[in-house]
Amino acid sequence: MTDNPIPSTPIPDNPAVPAKAVSTETTAAVSPQQQRQDRVRSAIIIGVILLIVAGLITSIVLLVQADGRNPGTAALVRDIFIIFLGLVSLLVMVALTILMIQLAVLINLLQNEIKPILQSTTDTVNTLRGTTTFISNNMVEPIMKMNEYLAGLRRFLDLIRPGRL
Repeated sequence: MTDNPIPSTPIPDNPAVPAKAVSTETTAAVSPQQQRQDRVRSAIIIGVILLIVAGLITSIVLLVQADGRNPGTAALVRDIFIIFLGLVSLLVMVALTILMIQLAVLINLLQNEIKPILQSTTDTVNTLRGTTTFISNNMVEPIMKMNEYLAGLRRFLDLIRPGRL
């Protein structure tokens, strides 16, 4: 199955087809058929995992029940289970170590990269606030006062001009 993007210009062979621009939303959106395939694939993977776990549990139960025929089977199952638990605990320790390393990297990122960016942004906002105050005090207020005086002068001239009210 091939996914062809929507062309951004009309197709030369068929000029009646309108041009459509490709947006990030249309290219990033997943079709309902693709979602359905993903759900089916996930269901199959979960089913296979459940079958494997059920098979392991069944085989362990059968091995333990076969203890009457072979007395060493339960000890063998116990030993295999202990080895399995050791491997799982080793895997958990590796995962926790990776998690701690990632947490250290995140803290380093926050302290050395994000914090200076926030400080720079705060400094920029404070500078902008000072610039705005300066421009307001030294440019906007004098211009507004001049406009007020000019409007008053214009009104005064309109009142004293003969023949006009």
